[in-house]
Amino acid sequence: MQPSTTPQAELGAPRAACAAAVDSHLLATVGVEPNAAGPNEMMLAVAQVAREQLSQRWVAVQAADRAARARRVYYLSMEFLIGRTLSNALAALDIKGEMGQAARDHAQALEDLVAQEPDAALGNGGLGRLAACFLDSMATVELPSFGYGIRYEFGMFKQAIQGGRQLEYPDPWLEDGTPWEFPRSGVHYPVRFGGWVEPAADPGHTPTWRHAGEVNAKAYDMVIPGHGTERVSTLRLWKAAAPAQIDLHAFNSGDYARAAEFKNQYENISWVLYPNDSTPAGRELRLRQEYFFTSASIQDILARHLQEHGSLANLPDRVAIHLNDTHPAIGVAELMRLLVDEHAFGWPAAWAITQRVFSYTNHTLMPEALETWPVALMQQVLPRHLEIIFRVNAEFLAMAAAHRPGDHEFLRRLSLIDEAGERRVRMAHLSIVGSHKVNGVSALHSELLVQTIFADFASLWPERFTNMTNGVTPRRWLAQANPGLASLIDAAIGSGWRLDLEQLGRLAPHAERADFRSAFLAVKQANKARLAEHIRAATGWSVDPASLFDVQVKRIHEYKRQLLNLLQVVARYQAMLADPGADWVPRTVIFAGKAASSYIAAKNVIRLIHDVGQVINHDARLRGRLKLVFVPNYGVSVAEIVMPGADLSEQISTAGTEASGTGNMKLALNGAITIGTDDGANIEIRQQVGDDHIFIFGLSTAQVQASRQAGYQPLRLYEGNPRLKAVLDAIGSGQFSADEPGRYRALVDSLLWGGDPYMLLADFDGYVAAQARVDALYRDRQAWARTAIANVAGMGWFSSDRTIREYAREVWGLAPKD
Repeated sequence: MQPSTTPQAELGAPRAACAAAVDSHLLATVGVEPNAAGPNEMMLAVAQVAREQLSQRWVAVQAADRAARARRVYYLSMEFLIGRTLSNALAALDIKGEMGQAARDHAQALEDLVAQEPDAALGNGGLGRLAACFLDSMATVELPSFGYGIRYEFGMFKQAIQGGRQLEYPDPWLEDGTPWEFPRSGVHYPVRFGGWVEPAADPGHTPTWRHAGEVNAKAYDMVIPGHGTERVSTLRLWKAAAPAQIDLHAFNSGDYARAAEFKNQYENISWVLYPNDSTPAGRELRLRQEYFFTSASIQDILARHLQEHGSLANLPDRVAIHLNDTHPAIGVAELMRLLVDEHAFGWPAAWAITQRVFSYTNHTLMPEALETWPVALMQQVLPRHLEIIFRVNAEFLAMAAAHRPGDHEFLRRLSLIDEAGERRVRMAHLSIVGSHKVNGVSALHSELLVQTIFADFASLWPERFTNMTNGVTPRRWLAQANPGLASLIDAAIGSGWRLDLEQLGRLAPHAERADFRSAFLAVKQANKARLAEHIRAATGWSVDPASLFDVQVKRIHEYKRQLLNLLQVVARYQAMLADPGADWVPRTVIFAGKAASSYIAAKNVIRLIHDVGQVINHDARLRGRLKLVFVPNYGVSVAEIVMPGADLSEQISTAGTEASGTGNMKLALNGAITIGTDDGANIEIRQQVGDDHIFIFGLSTAQVQASRQAGYQPLRLYEGNPRLKAVLDAIGSGQFSADEPGRYRALVDSLLWGGDPYMLLADFDGYVAAQARVDALYRDRQAWARTAIANVAGMGWFSSDRTIREYAREVWGLAPKD
């Protein structure tokens, strides 16, 4: 990854070879005369050149791992938000310069070719982006590794905003194919559903699952390259295929709808990420999705292991399976089913293998967010697995009862089955019982896990719980997303930080250099101009790149408190109208993120952002000093524009609710200063950058808990705070929704009379005061630059390479490259 020092004459040969390879693929693969190729054809040809080299690396790595009978880690995740592949592939293969020249030979720019590629619609939020960073790092630190997920044909959804309302459309990223996947026609597995379990006639035999339906899981691979190494990781995605493509009899009888229905009822499993779960059919489809990819993945893992070792008895010695959240938790029961029912293992031996193989990452502290499934639904969809879960639970509770004899409440809390109301299977509990290691994703999160929601499990197995603070890949989120800043850093400290992010610490003294601060601010200004142009193109609003760019980009959720940010914006608006002659710091407030299709409260916040923005942005009295915009269809490629252009990073979740966050890391890595609560990884960011270089406000986790226990009364805060009251009254009375004055009355009432569960009103004054400190610092551009540079310099700890090395050594039993 060091800058090239090769003489120009020696560079000519590989450049000529790359140019010839591009022209060859234009003619032979894309089917276009090279001189007539447009940007999309050029993108496909360049991708094919990279694909060839990636394929060579993949074949070599798989052969080496087979020969070594390597221990591998298998990372199961519902999401892998990998974004675009081309730029990352060219950087990893170290042919970006050559391909840039090939593009110029065709009178095109490489950046325009990269923009032709659609984002891979394989995820939505932090869970999927983390998984993508982890695969990049697994390859870079040279771990034998596979990621497993679903090949979603239409992603989650493509977001549009119309009249302030979020509209959801399919995201057909595969409609024209993708050059990056390798269909594995010989790799497919049956995944079965429904039916009943036939008891064994002999107690020494296993029951028989008489399934009612079967779908074929077909494998498609994407190659994830490492940087600074020939090692690659494999992302294996599963497509659901009907056993027969159509009901031919129905088709020939003229019943075309029924003929297609047979195909669709199976293949819809891999259509959409997170189908709307507000209906029974949607909930069943989600369970089928989770089992589908988990079963196919574990069958594939066992097949590979048997091919290399001939026996499953040593599975834990060569296989580590990691559950990224509870979506693949059914894998615990599935591995037991395969070992006991299909491979004739005794129950004790199978359970010992299962516990040694699995590990689990928890991503939430909120009990209501922990995934559960109705027992009745699981009985209908996965009857054999429910039997297995019942037996696991019975044996586990017997062990726990011996630990605390007579403590029935203890057993009730521990049980894999929630017996309160509708009986439900607790998937997090299944993951903990079936794993040898359980981790949180920030120091605070991991501490709270063992103190709160999993305290009972920690009392049984304290050694099972650990912390793995999240990280992000600097290759994607600095080198590729922000080439201007990357080049500035290279000139100051060299380029080694791409593979050793701790080297960013050497940047700190450069904050005292006036010329470096000036160059840093110039890079930021150029990035803000690029972001402003994207905002204009996506929303129609013109914003001033010289204003402070205040950014909150993340999934729209009540606990992330986009509404608190909006309350502060309204307060600022009212204050500016009351004192128009004051020296107000010009500010552009930028929101982006998707609300789940069934999440009405989150969708209402998006609409309120739009409505408030309509009023503020049209108010000539502000003289353009305050703008509010919502950027639609937030994803990786949009984030790669937003992150480098942000001045202020909003990380304002209620203390004790955010597990970690990774957007906070990406924004700080790109020179944004954090305003946030002491929550999640914000705490560790504060420790790394220093208290003077972050804006912390609000109640701590302990104070939140104490306030709730004392009987939190948001109405009293409203009545005793004129500024807060004016904000809520304006929203509730229709000042921002003149066409429908009562539109947000229920939203305001949920804060005043509904208990304000995420304590927006408690943190409002502290947040407004912190924003005043932001304004004061931004007025001093040199002081702001020093603080922003300190944030970049402090991000060395937050590399996903560091996180993966810790997982490898402490959880998976693998030896990473240092």
